[in-house]
Amino acid sequence: MAVRAAPTEPVLLGALSLDIYVGRGLVLPGGGILNMAWHWAHVGKPFRLISRVGDDQPAVFTEFLAHHGIMATLELVGRGASASIDIVIQHDLQPRMDNFVEGVWADFASTPAEEAVVAAAPSVHLVLVEGAIRELSRLHAAGVVGAGAGPEVTADFLGFRHYTVERLAQTMQAVDIGFVGWPGAADDDTVTGIRDVAHKLRRLIVVTLGSRGVLVFDGRPASAGGIGDVAVPVVPVDVVGTTVGCGDAFVAAFLASWHARRDVLSAVEAGKAAGAAATAWRRPLPDSAYGPEAVAALQRADEAAAL
Repeated sequence: MAVRAAPTEPVLLGALSLDIYVGRGLVLPGGGILNMAWHWAHVGKPFRLISRVGDDQPAVFTEFLAHHGIMATLELVGRGASASIDIVIQHDLQPRMDNFVEGVWADFASTPAEEAVVAAAPSVHLVLVEGAIRELSRLHAAGVVGAGAGPEVTADFLGFRHYTVERLAQTMQAVDIGFVGWPGAADDDTVTGIRDVAHKLRRLIVVTLGSRGVLVFDGRPASAGGIGDVAVPVVPVDVVGTTVGCGDAFVAAFLASWHARRDVLSAVEAGKAAGAAATAWRRPLPDSAYGPEAVAALQRADEAAAL
C-alpha cells in the first residue's frame, strides 16, 4: 500500500537496525521505528520517516521501505555500517536480544532539511535508543521541539533499560506522551516514580505490563483532557508466536487512534487489540511483511533450527 508523505504529516524518527538471527542465517530489517512504520503503512496512515542506515547493506532496508511504500527522507543512507542487534531464539521460542551496535547512529544528527520536516510536522514519534535520545535532546536544546514549540512529541522508552526515573524526568521535558513497556511488578518503586514524573510535569505516560494490564498516568489538567490515573485490564491471550513485537504494535495503534480522536482510553483499547494480535507472529512483524521472497527463507530457517 503506497503511502503519500509530505512535510506536514507525522514523523517517525529513530534507528533502523539489522536484526541478525544468530544460528539461523537470517538478517532482516528491524528496529522499533521500522516496525512502527510498517504498522502505519499497513493501515494507510501517511507519515514521513527520518532515520539513517549504513552503505554496507542499504538494500536490506530500502527494498523493505519501497515494498511498503514508506517514504523516507533523502538522507537515509549514510557512510558506515548500519546499526545491528543479535537475536537468539531460545527453546521456548522467545527471542533474546543482545549486542546492539550503533553503527551510523553513533553520531547521528538530523540535517537542516530533516529538522525542517520535524518542525513543520504536527507530531513526531521517537523510539528511544541512545542515538535517538541524544538527537531528541539536541532538537530540544535547539528549540525545534518541546516547551510548547513545534510538533507534539511522543516517545517509546521501551523496557526502561536505558533509563532511571531521574533521566525520564529530564527527557520528558521534551516529550508530551511517553510509553514504557515495564517488565517488572506494577507496584515497583520505579513505576511509582514514573507516575510522579507524569504528574509533576503534567504529561501523559502509558505503562504497558503485557498480559497484566496497562497503567495510564495522566498528569495533564482536566481542562486539557487529563483523566488522572487509570488501570486498564487486559484479557490474556495464548502466545502462539512471540511477544517481541507487541510493544511496537501497541504504540502504533495507540497513536493512530490518538491522532484521529484524542481520546486516551479509546487509544489504549486500540493498542491492546494490536498488541494481542502481534502475539501470533514469530518475529516483530508477520513473515509476509518481509516480502514474498523472504517467507520461504524464514520458514526454512525455523524448520532447520527445530531439528
